[in-house]
Amino acid sequence: MQQPGDRIFAASARGAGILILVVLAGVAAFLVIQAIPALVANPADLPGGKNIAVYVAPFVFGTVVSSAIALIIATPLAIAVALFITHYAPRRLAQGLGYLIDLLAAVPSIVFGLWGLAVLAPAMLGLSTWLNTYLGWIPLFAGPVSVTGRTMLVVGVTLAVMILPIITAVSREVFLQTPKLHEEAALALGATRWEMIRMSVLPFGRSGIISGAMLGLGRALGETMAVAIILSGSSIITFNLISSGNSSSIAANIALNFPDSTGVAVNTLIASGLVLFVITLLVNSLARYIINRRREFSGAN
Repeated sequence: MQQPGDRIFAASARGAGILILVVLAGVAAFLVIQAIPALVANPADLPGGKNIAVYVAPFVFGTVVSSAIALIIATPLAIAVALFITHYAPRRLAQGLGYLIDLLAAVPSIVFGLWGLAVLAPAMLGLSTWLNTYLGWIPLFAGPVSVTGRTMLVVGVTLAVMILPIITAVSREVFLQTPKLHEEAALALGATRWEMIRMSVLPFGRSGIISGAMLGLGRALGETMAVAIILSGSSIITFNLISSGNSSSIAANIALNFPDSTGVAVNTLIASGLVLFVITLLVNSLARYIINRRREFSGAN
């Protein structure tokens, strides 16, 4: 028979799970209800006189591109840092690095935005010029190079620094849970440390790496202040990452325009927020699907 404490805990856990679903459903219902006036409105009444899909498309593009750049840069670095902390660094150094990584995750996004604007943007002018000179035949670096450095590439790097501690922290904890018997067996068979990591640690932590990457991607998709501070975005779609003409993100566009919007313009911004909500939901659903496919590998057999 269950003890009263077990029943209370089970009921509390069930209630918390139901509460999360209720809140999520409430947010979705609010976004849908508030977005309907913009979805059925005459395009001439919307900001810029555009159809809602045409209005939102550039911001969706900017959101996806900036987040993709951040994820491509941050994920390999986060895995490398997590492996160094768990398998290469001395214990005292590893403990200090772990604290620094956790502290970096607590830095407000506006601080990252100011750092990106004042430090990173001028510092990356040389790199942007080099990319345009030697790789200008690629549309991503076609130029002309922005003289201010406030480009999509700088935004992507800034977001990468922001999500780096999240992915690193999750990957570190997963790597530490790798069964010691697996590691010791690989080393006993003559494997080098890297071979042991490649055969034992990385396969065991693959689902955790994906989870951490999706958590980081979720923050990058919804980031507002850093993008709004650095980027002088506009309603265009361009693959050029180093020019002054850039696509803004959905969250930054909402933050910049919501205070001055009235009437159907507010509903239009909420409709773009609904699009961001759907994108985030799809990304997390995809991550859950990938993780569930890897669930059969528990590392215990």
